[in-house]
Amino acid sequence: QLKFVESGGGLVQPGGSLRLSCAAPGFTLDYYVIGWFRQAPGKEREGVSCISSSSGNTHYADSVKGRFTITRDNAKNTVYLQMNSLKPEDSAVYYCAARPVVAGLSADPEEYEWWGQGTQVTVSS
Repeated sequence: QLKFVESGGGLVQPGGSLRLSCAAPGFTLDYYVIGWFRQAPGKEREGVSCISSSSGNTHYADSVKGRFTITRDNAKNTVYLQMNSLKPEDSAVYYCAARPVVAGLSADPEEYEWWGQGTQVTVSS
């Protein structure tokens, strides 16, 4: 059973940065698309970014383009989400998830099968 461990969340001031990590101990991420999603209280879960392990292709939500960067370190079986210029509206629980790489990139959380437990990001002064 593929399971993820997210880390790197916390409290940061507006304009600050955080780097989230998504690791899958004991598994190689070579055959998956890894996505980052977020869910704020009272809102639906939304796609933030995703990356294909095979092609390296990426996708970003319009709301984070130019501020967030998704990368992967295959040697460490870890995917990162670098978040810069954070805004209060970025506050949410952030989750990483996976779908088979052959299925391609997707921003729809319903199309992801394996999920982590989430990490809280709070942007506030």
